[in-house]
Amino acid sequence: MSSSPADEARDFLDRHPHVDSIDLLISDLNGVLRGKRIPRNNLEKAFYDGVNLPASVFALDILGNTIEATGLGLLNGDSDRLCRPVAGTLMPSPWLREARQAQLLMTMTEADGTPFFADPRQVLDRVLQRFRRAGLTPMVAVEMEFSLVDRQRDPLGMIQPPCSPTTGERAAQSQLYSINELDEYAELLEEIHAAARTQRLPLDTALKECAPGQFEINLIHCDDALAACDSAVLLKRLIKGVALRHGFEATFMAKPYGQQAGNGTHVHISLLDEAENNVFAAEDGAPLGTPRMQHAVAGLLALMPASMALFAPNLNSFRRFQAGLYVPMAPTWGYDNRSVALRIPSGPNAARRIEHRVAGADVNPYLLLATLLGAIDHGMAQQLAPPPAITGNAYDQVVPSLTNSWCQALELLEQSEPLAEALGEDFLRVFLANRRAERDLALQAVSKLEYDWYLRHV
Repeated sequence: MSSSPADEARDFLDRHPHVDSIDLLISDLNGVLRGKRIPRNNLEKAFYDGVNLPASVFALDILGNTIEATGLGLLNGDSDRLCRPVAGTLMPSPWLREARQAQLLMTMTEADGTPFFADPRQVLDRVLQRFRRAGLTPMVAVEMEFSLVDRQRDPLGMIQPPCSPTTGERAAQSQLYSINELDEYAELLEEIHAAARTQRLPLDTALKECAPGQFEINLIHCDDALAACDSAVLLKRLIKGVALRHGFEATFMAKPYGQQAGNGTHVHISLLDEAENNVFAAEDGAPLGTPRMQHAVAGLLALMPASMALFAPNLNSFRRFQAGLYVPMAPTWGYDNRSVALRIPSGPNAARRIEHRVAGADVNPYLLLATLLGAIDHGMAQQLAPPPAITGNAYDQVVPSLTNSWCQALELLEQSEPLAEALGEDFLRVFLANRRAERDLALQAVSKLEYDWYLRHV
């Protein structure tokens, strides 16, 4: 007996009679979830027929303004496209209104069902098709850093770290890997894990990170890169929602505090063949893997400079790239070395993988994975060879070369033929227009620092 598209909806409504509304969510270029809220009696129709959203949802900047230069706005009448549910993502939102709300991820298509080129989820699927044709399956795990922030601003109107729910003292120290701080925020972290279990998000470990109020939560490795990114964007929403319930704000800004370590997104990647063997694992257990892993590393290194606009998508992103604050500053790699951009973790040979450490927490997960996998495919197709692996402190051995200029990053991306081929030229045109318009708007703002430094002295 064949299943109906609405079976998932009917089963969900039967099991959750208290749910009275559902948020239909789609990730824009910035990874911001946008969409519509529908009553429960419209859910089956959404599964049968989909829902319409304007294509200009992918023309929006961080302020929600339509960037007309993308060509997705009034140039085509701000026309609609069809959005279809992502199977398996219909879940309660337990932190909202006593769990009377639910959520469902959507993805955008043309009227005939073909992928819409500007949807980041479809961009990732486009790259994954190359691996499917080659009989390879990416195995990925995403690690996400975030900062808890006091909802009360300081006397200057700036953000400040939170006060401990246990001691009442404001966080002021790094306390990396502190179990005491995990205990102090245990109720919040436990609610995050409970909500993740409700939503079937595969959470792994939680740890205290370098900056005051900074934490990291990891997702378990997954052999479905699309599902891994779905989990990442939904986990961001969950963490923000639960934090508010506990009186905090959670931010995934790449650099909340200028003098502290920033928030990053680390991604672990390996490749499985059709027999589910890890093609990065050398038969002799060599820590630097197989020739295919070497090619993959070389591809990631080769395209890293041109990928910076995707790894660091906004003005604040580039403030994270400062010396001495645990962020890669050059295309480097090495074995079990946290000073490099690409780390080959230690561990069992069967789990041999690449950890990418460059992107900020403000990255769009779909575009991050699409870029990394596109670079891996490029390296393997061209059989590129990496330079020698770094041993010791890479910061002392390699001059910083990754750009910290938003303008230059966009120029390097525009000039990259391999990334245009992987992500799609039409998509890159939209992305570049969107990011350049936001940069132009950001340059119109004069900061407090500029008044403090220059108003009276120049």
